This record gives sequence, structure tokens and C-alpha cells, in this order.
Amino acid sequence: MPKIKVPKSAPSLDMTPMVDLAFLLVTFFMLTAKFRNMEPVEAEPPSATSEIQLPEKVMLVTVDKEGRVFFDISGKKIREYTLGHLMQRYPTMQLTQTQIDNFVNMGTFGQSVANLPKYLTADNDMKEQMDKLTKGIPTDSLDNQLSAWILDGYQGFLDDANEQGLTTEDLKDKKNGLSYAIKADAETEYAKVKKVVDTFRDNSIYQFNMVTNLKGSEAPDAKVNGDQ
Repeated sequence: MPKIKVPKSAPSLDMTPMVDLAFLLVTFFMLTAKFRNMEPVEAEPPSATSEIQLPEKVMLVTVDKEGRVFFDISGKKIREYTLGHLMQRYPTMQLTQTQIDNFVNMGTFGQSVANLPKYLTADNDMKEQMDKLTKGIPTDSLDNQLSAWILDGYQGFLDDANEQGLTTEDLKDKKNGLSYAIKADAETEYAKVKKVVDTFRDNSIYQFNMVTNLKGSEAPDAKVNGDQ
């Protein structure tokens, strides 16, 4: 009986499901990606061996190599409350809702109260120019605006905590509490950094983090200091 020969043909694979899956993944990452805000200051902190990461709720003061001071605080609601308290402190600073929204979605900044309304209205190119010309947030004894930001930032944090129903005991937990950090360029004069440290002390804040670079890595890390 003769053998039946099965005709040979190249195997085929329908790639349509794979293409659909690839586009779904691309769409997912596009919709969930968070773009970093334009950073107005570059600061290369000194190296250290600590591997402690910065907490999620943090008030960060950055000092560049020229000694200019920049401020940031995490949490959109906290930023909104912070700005509200600052507007009460400086009644001449009147902001529109659009400017307030821009501040809430902004990152680090180093503008004085007088320049802040213009900065919040400017486009990215104008912001970049203002960042180059800025003298940073004033820390003079007669007009220490950094002290105002620290006080109002903490009050904004408390407002947000109260809205979430957190108690005083809850805030003692590091996960719920507000941490403080200073990120200074390795080439910054000590006197410039000390002025920021003194501002924290004047507001009864004696524990804060010093942001450093982990040795052998370019990623910034946080070294926790105790009582200062």
C-alpha cells in the first residue's frame, strides 16, 4: 500500500493579537506616565554612604553653588493650602485661579513673593529666563521669605492632614508626618547653607535630612541628621 505524503508548508503565525497587545501597552504607558516638572536649579550634593531614601511627604530647600535658595513641598493639596496661607500673609500678592493651579502643579521654584505672580503666568521660556536671573527666595533677616514658606508649608500640611482625618498621634508616624530636607551643592559656601539651617532652627525645626549623592551613583540620596 503506497504511503500518503503530507504536503509540506511553512508554518504561519497570526501576529495581529501581538500588534494589538503592543499598542495597548504603548497606550497604557502614555496615559499613566508622569512627566517631570522643569527644574529651575541644578545642585550636585556631596557624596555619602547612606542609603536612606527621602520620604514621600517632604519639604525640600535647595541651595545652589551660588547660594540661591529654592523651595518645594510635596502634595498638590498641601501646595494649594500653603499658597493660601502665604496670600494671607502677603495681602498685596493677588493671584488668579489659573496662577494658583499653575503653582499646585509646579515643582521647585526660587522666586520672591513680588515676582511670583509673573512667574506663575509665564511660559516655559520666560520661566527659564527668570530662573537664570533670580536671586532665589530671600533669606535676609529683614525679609526672610524662606521662613514664611516654611511656616505656611507646615500649616498647609496640617490643613491637608485634618482634611484626611489624621490625628496628632497619626502624624507622629513617619509615613504620615512631614519631613524636612536640605539639598546643597557640594561647592556652596558653608555660610549660605548655615543661613538655611538657622532659618529651620528659628522655626523650632531641629531634625531634617541632608540630601547627598550615594557614592558610586549619580542618584541623589538622603542622609538623615539628628538634632542639629
